[in-house]
This record gives sequence, C-alpha cells and structure tokens, in this order.
Amino acid sequence: MNDSDSTAQPPIDSDLLLVQRTVAGDQRAFELLVIKYQRRIQRLIARMVRDVDLVEDIAQETFIRAYQALHQFRGDAQFYTWLYRIAVNTAKKTLLDMKRDPTVPEAALRASAEDDETNLPGLELIGTETPETLLAAKDIANAVNAALEALPEDLRQALTLRELDGLSYEEIAEIMDCPIGTVRSRIFRSREAISVKVKPLLERNTAKRW
Repeated sequence: MNDSDSTAQPPIDSDLLLVQRTVAGDQRAFELLVIKYQRRIQRLIARMVRDVDLVEDIAQETFIRAYQALHQFRGDAQFYTWLYRIAVNTAKKTLLDMKRDPTVPEAALRASAEDDETNLPGLELIGTETPETLLAAKDIANAVNAALEALPEDLRQALTLRELDGLSYEEIAEIMDCPIGTVRSRIFRSREAISVKVKPLLERNTAKRW
C-alpha cells in the first residue's frame, strides 16, 4: 500500500454533518434535512395509506420522532435509510391505531411513477405513441397498479422501495428489519405476481403489431 492510499480521506457524509450540527444545537441544520427528504418521505407514506389527509400528519410525526432520536444516530447506516425506517414504522403505527389496512392509492402510484424512474414490468415497453399504443400503455399501467395493490403489504413495500425509491437491497433490509435474502425473495415474488397479470396484455399488444 502506498502513502496516497493510506492518507486518502473518505468522502464527507453531508447528512451526518447536519445530524451532528443538529445535536450540537443548530436547529437550521435539521431544517435542511427536512427540506431535503420531506418530499421523498411523503411519497413513501402515500404508498402506504389511502387517506391523503394522513400523509402530511404522518410525515410530520416522522420528522418529530427522528429529531427526538437524533442523538442515537451514529452513522452506521445512511441517514435516509434510518429516516425511511422511522417513516414506515410511524405509518404502520398510525394505521394500526386507526385499525386501517395499508393500501396503495392509485393516485399516489401515478405521482410516484411521474417523479421516479421505475423498472416495473410493462411501463416502458411501448414507444411509438398512437391511439392504440397509448390505450395499451394505459391498460398495462392499470394492470400493474392493480397487481401491486393486490400484493401483501411486505411484498408491496419491498418492491416499491426498490423500484420507485431506487434503494439498494441492503438499504431495504435495514428499513424492513429483515435479512437481504428475504428482501430478494419478496421482490422476486412481487415481480412474478405482477408479471402474471401484465404478460397477457404485453403478448396481446405484440400480436397486434404483427
């Protein structure tokens, strides 16, 4: 190992610096974290609850809980992974308290699809815009949304964190508090379930082209 390797500095974690400044009493530092992650947290929550009026309240509660627990954050995981986990747990607790089942509202899925790149099957396969292909694309998107909504909560959550939020398997495992192998299994099963619903539409659309 040469000297340059031994003296190389690790990249600065700006989130960790903001956390440290907040713990030291800099309120503005935490406000910057809220600004940075508020929209992503709201999108995450919106995919867990049907009542849009709850989204903002749960997001606010998430940041309050994060602020109160900030002194416990040591930087072992990425800050947003830690924050996502608080958001998921806060949403689950709220729904449990209100005796409501987590569901995926279609409007939230549409908004997420517009905001984020997604690899969900069928959404990117129709390129030439004609009335026929646009109708087929809408049918496929509706089928994906319906299939996604029909998934059990743990499968749906793993898939949306991966495809809509772009998190790694390691980050999802941290958020969902389960082994990486379980995350991979959940995502695989989710994709298979959606593929079963979407494949007939894709095949029918391909046949029409020929």
